[in-house]
Amino acid sequence: MVAQSDSVVRIHRTGGPEVLQVESVPVAQPGEGQVLLRQDAIGVNFIDTYFRAGLYKFPSMPGIPGMEGAGVVEAVGPGVTTLKVGDRVAYAGVLGAYARYRVIAADRLVVLPDGVPTDVAAAVMLRGLSAHMLLRRVHEVRAGESILVYAPAGGVGQFLCQWGKHLGARVIGVTSSEKKAEIARACGAADVVVGRDNLPERIRELTGGRMVPVVYDSIGRDTFEASLSCLAPRGLMVSYGNASGPVTGVDVGTLATHGSLYLTRPTMMTYVAARADLESAAHELFGLLVAGVLRPSIGQRFALKDAAQAHQALESGQTTGSTILIP
Repeated sequence: MVAQSDSVVRIHRTGGPEVLQVESVPVAQPGEGQVLLRQDAIGVNFIDTYFRAGLYKFPSMPGIPGMEGAGVVEAVGPGVTTLKVGDRVAYAGVLGAYARYRVIAADRLVVLPDGVPTDVAAAVMLRGLSAHMLLRRVHEVRAGESILVYAPAGGVGQFLCQWGKHLGARVIGVTSSEKKAEIARACGAADVVVGRDNLPERIRELTGGRMVPVVYDSIGRDTFEASLSCLAPRGLMVSYGNASGPVTGVDVGTLATHGSLYLTRPTMMTYVAARADLESAAHELFGLLVAGVLRPSIGQRFALKDAAQAHQALESGQTTGSTILIP
């Protein structure tokens, strides 16, 4: 029997981790094309902190953060034929995850294969689909290429190292400590630069002056200019995160002076908006998980009620791998 009340984490105003409030609300019922999902685990990502702090806007307030989770279908609404009660499912890119129960559109859910536990799914969906987008769609990485990856010990970064190596690329990581560099190397990074001082010069040395065709930059404001300087002519700058703050005031002329560069700011949700694209990406992701090519690391587990502590740990750089909440 489905519980009558739900525990959720909401914010009524933007700000620091302290604005995350645990509240009790009635359990909603699924409508047309929806299911009621009982969540076993919820992923915590930097995008959650962007919504909490006000960099990204909730459709309305109060808002529930969180973009990924996994669990079991508890009830199905009218018109749902692809899922049934008891199915183990996961999702990514749908706001409102910080809750024990949630109503969600059935076409945003993917069924989990037997070899993927729900806690692992919650830890990898957003990161895994993001890595698929970055390596397979935004820039289709080819064997023999050198790619530059910031934060290679983080949730997305570890997947970029593992998946990039699987595709035959030489992964060069940029991180802040030797401890994190060891994690990146264990995930397949061929070279890791510790610290950002003189980064373009160090990349020039590592590549014999060729530089790299693509940079995956999750840091944002503090690394933008250095990243451009690491690219080969006609290279692609992929800015997909704001860990140091958003990139603003970009002079597009700088792309010309650095060698006719390309710049993109992709979001995973755009790349899986079509159901066929979501299914294709999830199928490839799950296949690599089951095969052991991708080895997710759940570095931190917090109770749902301790979401504020999870945000503090993430923003202070104390985390490695993925962070999940357990309702």
